Amino acid sequence: MQEHREEALRWLRQAENDLEYAELGFKEGFFAQVCFQCQQVCEKALKSIHYGHLRKRIVYGHSLVILAKDLNLEYSLMEELAILDQYYIPTRYPNGLPGNAPYEVYTKNQATGALSTCKKIINIARKML
Repeated sequence: MQEHREEALRWLRQAENDLEYAELGFKEGFFAQVCFQCQQVCEKALKSIHYGHLRKRIVYGHSLVILAKDLNLEYSLMEELAILDQYYIPTRYPNGLPGNAPYEVYTKNQATGALSTCKKIINIARKML
């Protein structure tokens, strides 16, 4: 039981540290990178819940919606996670968007929303662990 909690907290600490990094990127205007980093923060925080609260030994996958489906989250939060799922690939690769590089497309508003979602998911993980 203790090993589940330790693994969960390890994932949560990394999510929290990654959120700090995303906030630095936001201040500097790296909005595409912030959007991707926020997807990663939520993935790690959700995986921490799987390890600690659901007592899973191995957690696979990158889809936030799939990772959250058994957690009984509010519908609006599930919608926010669906948006962040869309930031997994196109925020990083020029061929993920037609005609532009990611840094030219992603906006401050998108990054703001992504950071907001991250904070909600991290708070949920903290409460569940």
